[in-house]
Amino acid sequence: MSVQERKERERAGRERLIVATARELAEQQGWDAVTTRRLAERIEYSQPVLYSHFRGKREIIGAVALVGAAEMAAALRGATAAADGPRARVTALARAYLDFAEGNPAVYDAMFRLDGGLAFAREDTPEPLKDAFAALLESLGEVAGDGVRPGLFTEVFWAALHGLATLTRAGRLPPEDAGRRVELLVDRLAVV
Repeated sequence: MSVQERKERERAGRERLIVATARELAEQQGWDAVTTRRLAERIEYSQPVLYSHFRGKREIIGAVALVGAAEMAAALRGATAAADGPRARVTALARAYLDFAEGNPAVYDAMFRLDGGLAFAREDTPEPLKDAFAALLESLGEVAGDGVRPGLFTEVFWAALHGLATLTRAGRLPPEDAGRRVELLVDRLAVV
């Protein structure tokens, strides 16, 4: 291994450590607690080292969002792979999405609520975000219905899931009806 390869590997390792530490801190104490000073203390590097990887908190949030998008895509695909038939796939997808949002609130915020400097629904959208949408589209596209563009249907279904995730987390929806909400969403929106 060349010196350059070793340096690149070390740099990538530091970036992963910064992102993982930011995520951990955000999940424990919220995104307001994530500062470059606190991150530098936790990972035992100087602030200039952090700034050599990320220009600031916004880029760190974006990096956490990209990792989260890849994890969410894997969770959605894992849940739908075991399901038999379109209805079961859509139901599994909806539950996996809501479980991901509930289990990873700071990551979910980085992905969809906070400004991480990432482009959505554009040509320059980062691949992990495109792949997360593709994971939704794979199951939802087959139930969009006649004359409905699969991508458009996926956007509407995703918006409904996001609304459920957000309202549930804010305590605006009674938790005892969570399962019934998923059933209604699948029954009323998906053509299965």
